[in-house]
Amino acid sequence: MVLVLVGRGGASAHDIVRMMRRGRLYWSAADSHYYAEPKRLEQLGYLASDTEPGRTTDRRVYRLTEAGEQAVEHWLGEPTPAPRIQNEAIVRLLGSDLGDEQATLASLLAMRAELDVIETLLAEGRAAVPDLPHRAKALELVHRLGDETVALYRRWLDDVEREFGAG
Repeated sequence: MVLVLVGRGGASAHDIVRMMRRGRLYWSAADSHYYAEPKRLEQLGYLASDTEPGRTTDRRVYRLTEAGEQAVEHWLGEPTPAPRIQNEAIVRLLGSDLGDEQATLASLLAMRAELDVIETLLAEGRAAVPDLPHRAKALELVHRLGDETVALYRRWLDDVEREFGAG
């Protein structure tokens, strides 16, 4: 994943963190992972880095090596598994009979605020597409999936509210 984000244009660890924050609907890990992983991949020979001036301090910009490009090409050709969904909302809903159903409902409906944030991040991602013309087609498809996923969760929350809100 980090190799793909570094891509042909290169990226700093901060760039990778920024991209992942926008894409947290699809993939998430601690920011520290995204700062550490490029260093690890450089030690393995998949990335090389140079220091470039940043706004306030120098920044390390990573680029794919030939081995990194080959690893990505190999990985892209492997069969894609179905998405794994680790969804805390489902577990909370399943456990609603073990506690206060109305408190569980309120907890679930609080997700709407986070969906608002995700919609904002999707819009920011769309605004960045002109800077990445080589990925415009793929990014549009990713953003469309994001839009549909957020809409699906909103419909699901409406269903939950109808079923459990009647109390």
